[in-house]
Amino acid sequence: MATYSSSKPRWKTETFVLDPARKPKVAIIIPAYNEATRIGRVLRAASASKYADEVIVVADGCTDGTAAVAAKNPGVRVVDLPFNVGKAGAMSAGVKATDAAVLMFVDADLDGLSSEHLDSIIRPLLTNQCEMCIGVFRGGKFWSDAAQRVTPFYSGQRALVRKLFTGVPNIEEARMGVEIALNEHAKRVRARVLRVVLVGVSNCHKEQKMGLTKGIQARSKMFQEMIEAKKRALKRRRRDRWRDRSNTWPWT
Repeated sequence: MATYSSSKPRWKTETFVLDPARKPKVAIIIPAYNEATRIGRVLRAASASKYADEVIVVADGCTDGTAAVAAKNPGVRVVDLPFNVGKAGAMSAGVKATDAAVLMFVDADLDGLSSEHLDSIIRPLLTNQCEMCIGVFRGGKFWSDAAQRVTPFYSGQRALVRKLFTGVPNIEEARMGVEIALNEHAKRVRARVLRVVLVGVSNCHKEQKMGLTKGIQARSKMFQEMIEAKKRALKRRRRDRWRDRSNTWPWT
């Protein structure tokens, strides 16, 4: 089960309101890189979601048969990329493969995930409580919980309106820093953001997947990509502030 955060939305809204006359189309997009042995349990949860209209797996240059495993699941559509483009690129490929108004992203290596966890992230968008909702781990593995207590807004489990995703400039460049890019853009446009707690859910660490040495190398690369994404966001923020000051300067 999942519980809603008691905190109020941090950011004010722009015009992202979904059509109240009908339920918007919802797509669950799962970017995956060599997750053949783990993606099945995530697909079972995604396929059972009562809000999802389609489930899309983006196999990001996989070499372990992830695409073939995903394709065996009824109703799951697979986008099989010929080479690795990074998490942000894979997410973008998934978005281009659908016209859904609500996009739900979920990592392919989760343990303890249920359809209700996913629905609890999607639901606030359908009831117009927010434009982006982020799922945060609690009560799962120690290191998963610890990481998200330190950086609760960096979760890969999130649903958002399409306009919010497509509004991020050059999002493919963010790679593993995509969550930072999305957070910064949401803040920039004053989108409403909520968090829900995903009780009992955790992810599989890189060291466990790849072994200690390769896992540490992959984690270091991930941190570097996150730092670069943060730098780009700060640069964009400074540029926006300069433009705003220029527009209000009392020229004579």
